[in-house]
Amino acid sequence: MQQPPLPARTGVLVVGTGFAGLGTAVRLRTSGRTDFAVIERGDDVGGTWRDNSYPGCACDVPSHMYSFSFAPNPDWTRAFSAQPEIEAYLQRVARERGVLPHVHFRTELLAARWDGSTSTWTVETSRGTVVADVLVLGTGGLSDPSVPSLPGLDRFTGTTFHSATWDHEHDLTGERVAVVGTGASAIQFVPHVQQRAGRLTLFQRTAPWVMPRRDRAIGPLERRIYRTVPLAQKLSRAGIYAGRESWLVGFALQPSVMRLAERMALKLLEKQVPDPALRARLTPHYRLGCKRVLLSNDYYPALSQPNVDVVTAGIAEVRERSVVDTEGVEHEVDTIIFGTGFRVTDPPVAERVVGKDGRTLADVWAQQGMSAYLGTTVAGFPNLFFLVGPNTGLGHNSIVYMIESQIAYLMDGLAQMDAAGIAAVEPRRELQDAWNDKLQADLQGTVWNSGGCSSWYLDAAGRNTTLWPTFTLPFRRRLSRFDLSEYDVQPAARQSVTVPA
Repeated sequence: MQQPPLPARTGVLVVGTGFAGLGTAVRLRTSGRTDFAVIERGDDVGGTWRDNSYPGCACDVPSHMYSFSFAPNPDWTRAFSAQPEIEAYLQRVARERGVLPHVHFRTELLAARWDGSTSTWTVETSRGTVVADVLVLGTGGLSDPSVPSLPGLDRFTGTTFHSATWDHEHDLTGERVAVVGTGASAIQFVPHVQQRAGRLTLFQRTAPWVMPRRDRAIGPLERRIYRTVPLAQKLSRAGIYAGRESWLVGFALQPSVMRLAERMALKLLEKQVPDPALRARLTPHYRLGCKRVLLSNDYYPALSQPNVDVVTAGIAEVRERSVVDTEGVEHEVDTIIFGTGFRVTDPPVAERVVGKDGRTLADVWAQQGMSAYLGTTVAGFPNLFFLVGPNTGLGHNSIVYMIESQIAYLMDGLAQMDAAGIAAVEPRRELQDAWNDKLQADLQGTVWNSGGCSSWYLDAAGRNTTLWPTFTLPFRRRLSRFDLSEYDVQPAARQSVTVPA
């Protein structure tokens, strides 16, 4: 693929080509803007759906909801799409919507610094420097793998890799494989590893709640209907959306409702795990929903196979060819696979973005926790838009819905800045603080905060900086208009003012 030259100057610089970055690029182009560029550290579009290619990788949000509203796909082949199909969808959207000429692949953001004298961002990349009026971070929360610092890991002589950097060249056939972690990725790849490995040792810190995966094939006739009658797919999408929104009743409004779902999950466990001792190790002891609810029909059967050991003791150390648990048992292994998730509450990109007072986003968030105004803009960082920002994640519905809400807010902000001749906007700190205080208050009492577990939704201080606490429609309504009165603005005349309400 021919790389376009990296521009020295651009109006809007977008980072990343997952759903967030790609959706932004499409909206910028369809609005008539040409002064934008997109940088992507990978060699193709797709974001997390490009990087996560482990065996069994698939989405746990129904296909018709996990797609752009402006680019419906009538050709999904399953109710829950697999990774290759989602990646191909994003590639097709990029190609058909004409944004590829704006994308610069193998170009990583190294540092970005706000220049108050010019009201611009100076962005250092692996292929040169770009000066941009507006910086849009579409990097997402699932972009940088989290690998635990296990004592002795550096002396392990076997093979190690994270699920997000799967080593497809490495043959697991007959090997002794250790899997660390039991999250959403692990329950998808464990059944595939179990079939190939001579021995699989699964290190489980906390037993996850697992529900049946109601997947099915979408046949040719149904796909033909969606192609010829687009309204049918819109109705299907609306039904999925409404059904997923109803989960909020149990997650946030009345957590006791989750007992019914817990009984369903325990019934699945009892049916698929006949060994009572193993079943006891796999039984969660916290409220369903406190951690991400996992969907699988083959995880429990895989763990019941004779070549699998489930270890609930922690890991004390790693040796040259073994893992020693906290009970002193040494497990000989050839390969260690980490299914330990991502750096969600401390994204590395925050360490590279420097605001107007010389501090990085990471510095600011280390003091107050990851926070933003409307999950999108940050006080002290003018003209920065953070998509899939703090408290915009969902425990019940499609993140694409939230992304599109943020993109609409960004586009309205750009339009108003252009119309008023504004060089820079920055959210008023008191409004940002009030917004986040209310968010944290609304999260209290939800299953995510009080379900009796420790999850990746919470940061090191126990603060939930990841999830949106209620229904998604209020979020969309709140971001439907960019209100300049909520911002300190910098006109071209260089006089900072606050637009009155």
